[in-house]
Amino acid sequence: MQRREFIALLGSTAASWPLAAHAQQSARSPVPLIGFLSSRAPHTEANLVAAFLQGLRDLGYIEGQNVALEYRWAEGRYEQLPELAADLVRRQVAVLVTAGGADAAQAAKAATTSIPIVFATGDDPVKLGLVSSLNRPGGNATGVAVFVVSLLPKRLQLLRELVPMASAIGLLMNPNAPAADAQLVEVQGAARALGVQLDVVNASTAAEIDHAFSVLGQRRPHALMLGADPFFQVRRSQLVALAARLAIPTMYEWREFVEAGGLISYSPRRTDTMRQMGVYAGQILQGAKPSELPVVQAVKFELVINLKTAKMLGLVVPPTILASADEVIE
Repeated sequence: MQRREFIALLGSTAASWPLAAHAQQSARSPVPLIGFLSSRAPHTEANLVAAFLQGLRDLGYIEGQNVALEYRWAEGRYEQLPELAADLVRRQVAVLVTAGGADAAQAAKAATTSIPIVFATGDDPVKLGLVSSLNRPGGNATGVAVFVVSLLPKRLQLLRELVPMASAIGLLMNPNAPAADAQLVEVQGAARALGVQLDVVNASTAAEIDHAFSVLGQRRPHALMLGADPFFQVRRSQLVALAARLAIPTMYEWREFVEAGGLISYSPRRTDTMRQMGVYAGQILQGAKPSELPVVQAVKFELVINLKTAKMLGLVVPPTILASADEVIE
């Protein structure tokens, strides 16, 4: 072999060393794959996904670099969740993250008993069978619990403070929502305590939402409150527009409704919830067991009010609400 040929061969071999080493490293340590299952829709959840990814970054994981994600969105169609969860299990994800309520979490739990699950749910995860206890979950799941049912009376109270002359308040419910019956019982009890007549209308599809507001337009309650349900989050723009058309003061579950032009909301900070889920997913990738990670309970709540919308409705916001608001949109 001539000297020039030898040098060329040596150079090409040396150049291939990093590639070979990278290939061997990839074979030894493949990039972990996280499955992300949500009952909601991607176009309404960008800020929440960003918060989840920030939680992962806090643990050193960056999407597209040292971790990959597969997203599945039911877009309010709860019946699709079991198959979407099964699909992520077939892809052998390292962690299965669920967002958008109890249905997504239960679909994941039914799909696997071995893959770690990080959930967010508004209902009691012990009652749902997701964990054995909040402090020692056991099994393959942990996450964040919001307990939205307990927040409904507070929302009704705030709405009554905002519209003090309201003697009849509408309640829009999705009868297919997780814990719908429990929600209704809680709100009915709060309404009796406040001396308010509750007018319940149901909707579980976009067309039924239109019909429900048509019914509300005929009955003319003085104010409206939405039940807690991920499907309503998917239909955020529709709901805010219909409430504006009826000029009815409306209490929403999440701040995103108020940012979109709704009147008022009271809820935990969902970005905090999603960031915590990202942290838990990162800890599990680093070897933590979900059975030993306690379920985190949301403790920070925020009251958000849109003064521009209040003005359009002819409402004077009481100083007590303004003083307690975490954010006022003008």
